[in-house]
Amino acid sequence: MKSELGTLCKRLGYHFKNPQLLEDALSHRSFLGSKNNERLEYLGDAALNFVIAAALFHQNVLAREGELSRLRANLVRGETLTDLAKEFELGKYLRLGAGELKTGGAQRKSILADGLEAVVGAIYLDGGFYACETCILRWYAGRLENLETIPDLKDSKTRLQEYLQARQLPLPIYTILVLDGPAHQQIFKVECQIEGLINRAIGIGSSRRRAEQEAAEKILIVLEADQEP
Repeated sequence: MKSELGTLCKRLGYHFKNPQLLEDALSHRSFLGSKNNERLEYLGDAALNFVIAAALFHQNVLAREGELSRLRANLVRGETLTDLAKEFELGKYLRLGAGELKTGGAQRKSILADGLEAVVGAIYLDGGFYACETCILRWYAGRLENLETIPDLKDSKTRLQEYLQARQLPLPIYTILVLDGPAHQQIFKVECQIEGLINRAIGIGSSRRRAEQEAAEKILIVLEADQEP
């Protein structure tokens, strides 16, 4: 394994038997090569959701389904995955095309989050479910222990809707601007806008839900900043 990837493995706490899986996980679709990380991202997303859901189920025995779902959504959302990816300095190891490199793609939230999910998928294929679960639980140990410090468990679309309703403003409109790629590897580009306001935001994700959540989060940050004294 290349020395720089060996450093990444130490940060991840996992050593790959098949280093090619890690290289594939780090290869963005813009990178010129035969493989990219989108299929691994799909697998990692499913594994991550299950491991976190199971951990929350056992840890919060009195919680109802809705509360568990909100907890899980907060822990696996793009912002959390981006924070984890930055902790591992994942951006330094991503393989990107020239265009993405020039525009700072190595630090783009969606690319970092998707890359981390792909790494989860690669670990699952390389070491099996137990190895994958062990890594995820170790990465999330602090966050799972401090759930009570999470300021808001609602997803971005819900928080934006409540923000607007509290001010008697129109509800947001989500419009798909671009839908690219084959059916099993689609990339969504969604615009969120609010009638009567100039604020608009664009989200990009591997599903319509993810793209809408990212757009809602962006516009909510702007709206809340405008309210600050």
